[in-house]
Amino acid sequence: MALPVRQIAYFCADIEASARAHSASFGSGPFFLGRHVPLSWSEHRGVRVQHDHSSAYGQWGEVMVEFVQQHGTDPSAFHDLYPVDSGRLGLHHLAVWVDRLDEALSHFEDAGMPLAQLSETAGGTRYAFVDAAATHGHMIELYEPTPGLTGFYAMVADAARGWTGGNLLRELG
Repeated sequence: MALPVRQIAYFCADIEASARAHSASFGSGPFFLGRHVPLSWSEHRGVRVQHDHSSAYGQWGEVMVEFVQQHGTDPSAFHDLYPVDSGRLGLHHLAVWVDRLDEALSHFEDAGMPLAQLSETAGGTRYAFVDAAATHGHMIELYEPTPGLTGFYAMVADAARGWTGGNLLRELG
């Protein structure tokens, strides 16, 4: 099963500062800011949790780059790798698209990468973090490529074409 990387994501303390620094170093951007991303529900290791987080999404060459910060101290796949008050920040996950999420979760579980977190956006898109820390040093995020998701990735990539560095940070509605 070939699963190309669609996104590289970093856990950070401040999505705006991280996006600015990354753009200055690598020319990535522009970045679209999703504050307090609305979720219908989220489960961390089988337990319902509040999962309040914000993200900045930009284009870095051929791949999307995300900076994510969690608001609060609730258990999460983010805090699995970067515990509260540890001060640690860094690579959190690589995102891949899968044909069928439930089948992919079984595949990764069988490969020693158990489900860490399963969530559903307010728009109805389910996504999962599987714990690949023991084998790869990070989480892997899994999505089914719905029209809404692929359209969002295309919008971010299209914004980067011909972008000259202005209007770096853009709020999502």
